[in-house]
Amino acid sequence: MKALRLHQEGGAISIDDVAEPAPPTGDEVLVRMKIVSLNHIDLFGFRGMAFAKRTLPIIVGVEGVGVVEAIGPDVQGLAKGDAVVIYPGLFCGTCKRCRAGRENLCETNRAIMGFHVDGIAAERVKAPAKRVVKVPAGAPLKSAACTTVTFATVQHMLFDNAKLEAGETILVHAGGSGIGSTAIKMAKAAGATVFTTVGSDDKIEKARAIGADHVINYTTERFEGRVRRLTDKRGVDVVFEHVGPTTWSGSLLSMAFGGRLVTCGSTTGIMAETNLYQVFQMQLKIFGSFGSSIRNVRESLDKMAAGMAPVIDTEIALGEFPKALERLKSRQVFGKIIAAIP
Repeated sequence: MKALRLHQEGGAISIDDVAEPAPPTGDEVLVRMKIVSLNHIDLFGFRGMAFAKRTLPIIVGVEGVGVVEAIGPDVQGLAKGDAVVIYPGLFCGTCKRCRAGRENLCETNRAIMGFHVDGIAAERVKAPAKRVVKVPAGAPLKSAACTTVTFATVQHMLFDNAKLEAGETILVHAGGSGIGSTAIKMAKAAGATVFTTVGSDDKIEKARAIGADHVINYTTERFEGRVRRLTDKRGVDVVFEHVGPTTWSGSLLSMAFGGRLVTCGSTTGIMAETNLYQVFQMQLKIFGSFGSSIRNVRESLDKMAAGMAPVIDTEIALGEFPKALERLKSRQVFGKIIAAIP
């Protein structure tokens, strides 16, 4: 079968002929992949930022959707022909956190498909049934391709960690990114007033069109000053962070007394100064958030089935994956890039 593989850290990605998975046994599910979605975690993996030992070459791809092609004899609740997504995080299923439905905090296994072990950018992928989630009727395949990393990450950040409520205010950074655009949609649907930052003027109207109430080009204006003016110096209840040093200090200055900041990434670096007086005097809460749970995946698919869709910037062929990663790196996108698997 064909698979998209990384051969060396920071090196070339190519479409290779690789052996097909063996037929599923026990509780295994064989999935014929249809669409893969690109994410910053793919970019980090491509640049050799896995922060763990791995063996190359490795099949890339963390997020996508496919159709069940075969199932093992112990599988229940799934059948041939079902549209499904594969949860990319490996987890034991038996530790206290896994039993509580917090698979992204598994105590014994934190590997990620496409990052530490072979991913999903292949014609066929085999996975245990516990990591395969059926796509409900009404959720389009193109939307479902953006479930496990994009929608579910945002779901976990906004509602499990930040506990965003109707009537609150939120600042979403990088509103033109995949998770940023999704956060705008989810926050607006939850009844929040949404502030967002973008990196160029051409993204301003696009952000407004998907629900942002106030859009700030952070390259030409200090977003924290604008936020405080628009909130009568109060600040926002929640900040959705994933940019890092470039926006960190401004994010803290944008927060209301007792505000919550949730961060899932740091695309502009990993070190940022923090004013600790500000943190404890303002009683700010900072949440680190990584990935999502299986429950978050199901919640996200339900939202898609009800009509909420990711913003799709571009649809590409699988072979254009490396070039698309460079576009992602340069921030020349608004929303998601998805790749069809022939």
